[in-house]
Amino acid sequence: MFAGVKHLLIFSVIVMQLHITALAASGKTAQAAVAMPDSYSSDVARAILEQGGNAVDAAIAAQFVLAVTLPEAGNIGGGGFMLIQKDGQGDFIDYRETAPIAAHRDMYLDDKGNVVANKSIYGIHASGVPGSVAGMWLAHQKHGTLDWKTLVEPAVKLAEQGFIVHPKLASSIERYIARMAKKDVTINFADYFASAKANQNFKQPELAATLKRIREQGKAGFYEGETAKIIADFMAEHGGIITQADLKAYQAKSRTPMKAAWNGYQVLTSPPPSSGGIAIIQWLKMYELTKSKAGLEHNSTAYIHLLAEIGKRVFADRAEYLGDPDFFDVPKSELIAMDYLKKRSSIITLDKISTTENIKPGLYESEQTTHFSIVDKWGNAVSNTTTINLGYGSGVVVAGAGFLLNDEMDDFSAKPGVMNVFGALGGKANEIQPHKRMLSSMTPTILLKDNKVKMVTGSPGGTTIISSVYESILNAVEFNMSADEVVNSPRFHHQLWPKNVIRHHPGLDAGVVKALEKMGYTLDERRFGDMHVIIERDGKLDAGSEASGRGKAMVF
Repeated sequence: MFAGVKHLLIFSVIVMQLHITALAASGKTAQAAVAMPDSYSSDVARAILEQGGNAVDAAIAAQFVLAVTLPEAGNIGGGGFMLIQKDGQGDFIDYRETAPIAAHRDMYLDDKGNVVANKSIYGIHASGVPGSVAGMWLAHQKHGTLDWKTLVEPAVKLAEQGFIVHPKLASSIERYIARMAKKDVTINFADYFASAKANQNFKQPELAATLKRIREQGKAGFYEGETAKIIADFMAEHGGIITQADLKAYQAKSRTPMKAAWNGYQVLTSPPPSSGGIAIIQWLKMYELTKSKAGLEHNSTAYIHLLAEIGKRVFADRAEYLGDPDFFDVPKSELIAMDYLKKRSSIITLDKISTTENIKPGLYESEQTTHFSIVDKWGNAVSNTTTINLGYGSGVVVAGAGFLLNDEMDDFSAKPGVMNVFGALGGKANEIQPHKRMLSSMTPTILLKDNKVKMVTGSPGGTTIISSVYESILNAVEFNMSADEVVNSPRFHHQLWPKNVIRHHPGLDAGVVKALEKMGYTLDERRFGDMHVIIERDGKLDAGSEASGRGKAMVF
């Protein structure tokens, strides 16, 4: 325990050294804020901002820290999306994983054409080519100001010298190991994480060595050279299909964000291969078109039913039209056009549930993840959502490199009409092809007014991400909630299938629950997401991290 305290003190000194520039500066500066999924990432992000880094610098440093201290979702073995509003301009860094060269449409089917249980979820065949390191490198090349080594160093120290394991993390690891022991899967998770005990120091020497190569060599320190060889050799030894050629070929991409006017704001959000940006714009706009049908109180029966009805239509469109835009012509503008949305919402009624089987895609002319939000003193913002898919990804650690591999291949459509682990359906638009990015629900989003940042929001949670994001916007704008109220207000989710099921947080009014059940809904009380939100009102920032997690939000 003494050694753990010693290493925590060493890390505290490192963070304090990053504060020196700000402490030495004179005069009052504008506010900045961070809302992070753990205290280590929060402290490092703040230190980078106070050293003079911008929101993107802080996001990069936090991303690498989370690869050490948030193993269930923080990663260098996964991917994600970073939405940026900087100097009045939007950018979207797509570092989503891709299918390996050897991947093919039917790779998860048996000889009878049936989906093989768990093959796309656990073990060596579940992983796409990781994109996180390339994404951070591209973000730094385009928008960073501080030295790359400075941004990676805090993560190196935490991996090498250790960090104090939060009791919630220790408990999560114990539960995961126990659950995997009951499954017929081959993983090596326990070999690396069984020693992570509550309130004790936990070191990851192999991960530290990998991070040092990234620190010194940048993107090439992961996708080429020693690390790439370790990954490819590990794959070959265990029958996996990711090769050195896959790694060298991977490219993060800068895409144009989705942007739409709504209720006096501009919604800046995620384009495909995220399904979330189109979905939340559809949800918000159809809500505006239909809310006048009744007086809608927050989380009332009518409010939840209306948004569930909209959700049926949103997810029908998602299954049919959304996929990797480099492989499939996604009709982005058509799906958010007002005439189209008026047709989609015109038959919604507030007194009965639409028949699920009758909800088809519209016709037009033509769960473990993590999120953080940052606003710097110049008003720049980053909304970043990153994932290895399920908690602890595939459960497979790359021996010799010390990081968990994702299980993102499950986000492809293994077979048309067959649900993935989140209950989402897909078709040809999201079928497996080499180098293709699998469809995602990650939806980092920024709300603007007169091109100034008013809200930075996002969440983990698989398909429930979309509900968390649009409801956070409604909570802040329609119901004037504070950041803490936004992240802690009970949320709900409906996605067409499973039929008439509304998943919801604890805390919904019992009378509302009974009324929804009487209408024909099945209520499933299970928490989802872990929101980290920043809101600006009257020139002041307000930051909140969901109380059920281990996050930390600060305004300074």
